[in-house]
Amino acid sequence: MRKHYKRLGDYIQPVVGRNNDLGDLPLAGLSIQKKFIPSIANTIGTDMSTYRIIERNQFAYGPVTSRNGDKITIALFNDFDKALISQAYVPFEVKNRNELDPEYLMMWFRRPEFDRYARFKSHGSAREIFDWEEMCNTLLPIPHIDKQREIVKEYNTIQNRIALNQQLIQKLEETAQAIYREWFVEFEFPDENGKPYKSNGGEMVWNEELEKEIPQGWELSNLDSEFNITIGRTPPRAEEEWFNNSDDSFDWISIKDLASCDTFIFSTNEKLTGQAVKKFSIPKIPVNTTILSFKMSVGKLAITTKEMLSNEAIAHFKIKQDTRLTSEYIYCFLDCFKFNALGTTSSIVDSINTKMIKEIDIIIPKKYIIELFQMIVSNIFSYKKAKEQENQKLMELKELLLSKLATIE
Repeated sequence: MRKHYKRLGDYIQPVVGRNNDLGDLPLAGLSIQKKFIPSIANTIGTDMSTYRIIERNQFAYGPVTSRNGDKITIALFNDFDKALISQAYVPFEVKNRNELDPEYLMMWFRRPEFDRYARFKSHGSAREIFDWEEMCNTLLPIPHIDKQREIVKEYNTIQNRIALNQQLIQKLEETAQAIYREWFVEFEFPDENGKPYKSNGGEMVWNEELEKEIPQGWELSNLDSEFNITIGRTPPRAEEEWFNNSDDSFDWISIKDLASCDTFIFSTNEKLTGQAVKKFSIPKIPVNTTILSFKMSVGKLAITTKEMLSNEAIAHFKIKQDTRLTSEYIYCFLDCFKFNALGTTSSIVDSINTKMIKEIDIIIPKKYIIELFQMIVSNIFSYKKAKEQENQKLMELKELLLSKLATIE
C-alpha cells in the first residue's frame, strides 16, 4: 500500500433517512453510466415509507455487482435538493467536506480501476455483493483539500467544454435535418427566384408508386440503384492473429463502436490485419462513407473518417459515379427514414436485411438542387466533425486525468 493512501471508511458514513413523512419527492434510480436518472418503476400500491431519502452531495450505490457487467452503479446526487431512491441502494455521505471533496471522490469512483476493484471484492453465491464493509476498506489517495478542489476544477472545465460542444453538435444535427426535411420532404427548396418551391406555385406531379405528389423533373429510384451497398465481415475469433494493431491493420467497426459515436467515427476498439482482409474478402469502406446498423440498434448511422472495415451487421453506402447523391444526403435521408415501416408493426425493429435496404425508395432531385444542398450542409457537417473530434480529444484528456489520481500525493 502506498503511504499516502487512506481508508475511505474514515471519511464517509451511511445515510439512514427514510421517507416516513411520505414526502412528495421525485423518485430516482442509478445507471451504469454512474448518473442518477428518473425512475420508471411502477410504484402504484407500493409502501413509499420504505424508500430512502437522498440529498444533494450524497452518494448512492447498488451493492449487487453481478448483474452490471464490468461496472458498479454508483453516483453523486447533485440534480436538486432531495429525491427518493429504492431501498436496494446504499446511500452515504462524506463526513467532512473540508477533508474530502465529494466531487473528488466521485472522480475516483469513475475510474475503471475502481470498477475492477469492486467486482474483485464482491462475494456471494447466488449473487455477488460489494458490501458496505468492502466499500469502507477501499484505499485511495486523499491529498490536501485545496489540491482536491484544484483537480475537480480542472476535471469540470473539461466536462463543461465537452457538454458545450455536445450542445453545439446537437444543434448542427438539428439544423441539417431541418434543411433536409424542408427541401426534400415538404418540397420547400429555393426555386429559381429564391422562394420556397411548393408554397409558391412550383409544379408538382403525381407519383403512382409513392402515392403522392413530387416536384416536376424529380425521379424515383431505390438505394441499390444509387449506391454500391456492401456488408462487413467478422473473421473467426479463434484465429487471434486476425485481430491486432499491426502496421497494415484497419479500424474494424462493431455495433458498440457505432453506438458510442455521434456522426463521425474516428477510431474503433479493434483492428483487423491486412492479411485478414485478403483471406476473408472483407470489403473496405472508403473515407466519407455513410454506414448503417441493420442488425442491432437498427438505424444508427455514422460517416467514416478514413478507410475502415466493419462487421456483418453494418451496411456501407458507397457512392456510385453516376449518382447525384452524396454521403451527407444519404445520411440525412436515412436519419429521417422510419425503419419500423419495413414489414413490421412493432415500434422497435431488432433487425432488417440487405434486400429490404436495397429496395428502399428514394426521390432523386434535380442536380442543381443537390449541389445547392451539398454546398450548405457540407459546411455544417465539417464543423460538426471538428467538434466531435475535439470532444474525442477532451474525453482522452479526461480519462488521463482520472488515471493520474492514483499517483497524487
